Amino acid sequence: MSPTRPLRIPGRVWRVFVLALLAAAGLWQAVPEAGSVAAAPPGLVAGLLAVMLLAGSNVRQVAALDGHPALGTLAAAVFGLWILYFWQVGVTLFDVPRVLLPSPAWIGQMMVDRWDTLAGDFVQTVLRAVGVGWALGSALGFAVGVAIDRAPFLQRGLLPLASLTSTIPLVAVAPIMVMWFGFEWPSKAAVVVLMTFFPMLVATLAGLQAAGRIERELMHSYAASYGQTLRDLRLPMAMPFIFSALKVNATLALIGAIVAEFFGSPTVGLGFRISTEAARMNMGLVWGAIVVAAVTGSVAYALLVQLERRVAFWHPSVRSK
Repeated sequence: MSPTRPLRIPGRVWRVFVLALLAAAGLWQAVPEAGSVAAAPPGLVAGLLAVMLLAGSNVRQVAALDGHPALGTLAAAVFGLWILYFWQVGVTLFDVPRVLLPSPAWIGQMMVDRWDTLAGDFVQTVLRAVGVGWALGSALGFAVGVAIDRAPFLQRGLLPLASLTSTIPLVAVAPIMVMWFGFEWPSKAAVVVLMTFFPMLVATLAGLQAAGRIERELMHSYAASYGQTLRDLRLPMAMPFIFSALKVNATLALIGAIVAEFFGSPTVGLGFRISTEAARMNMGLVWGAIVVAAVTGSVAYALLVQLERRVAFWHPSVRSK
């Protein structure tokens, strides 16, 4: 791998960023108290538009930078911070009811006050149901994909059955899994296995066919066995496909586990928290659980991207990122 150049941000980007921050701070001081939109200063709308233009220009400048892997993360972070700022300003300025859209500050305060509850939900949903189900479903899909590739006659029998698992509605299979495996996390992990199995199977089959005919004939001329060809040629070529399935499965697993908890779970879990607190109109904690799920999915995706760059750094699809 070629050495990464040091992270350097041009001065013009810093100047626009600092100018946008100063304008945003001044605008926040001018935002009236909630419920007093009519008392807003006349130049408030113009100031808000000016801050939006500066923020948009700053995000475009950061996104246009190149030469360091961290710049993509930096651009996403800058964009996310501006979204949170305008969200906070909007709900404060127009006095949006918390039941409709709470402010980021209130959501953050609720997450701090109830961090122990959300931590228990995270362990139950992510570390147990999602982690176990994602690993088992992806491993099973990979193993069946290799088996079908090794014995093509299995494709006529296994592939239609495998595709059947992807067509079963989640709202139908979740209660069945609860009846089979109980209300604890194994029933949610079983739902996740069903959701992640087929994407990995399809990606594995496509990846194993990615090796060129000339390369496979060369391995055959060397009297390489199927296992040697698989290890030295076909699996390396399939890595981008496999990692694509792993990234897709990471989000599918989280969604599947949370939805499955709506149909029966103990008194813990992100899905349980969302359903029960929404019924109580405690939207701050509902949004807190949503934030935990969203951040977890984003972090898992980012970690898989970094792992893909290390494992398949030689592949053109990875070198071009």
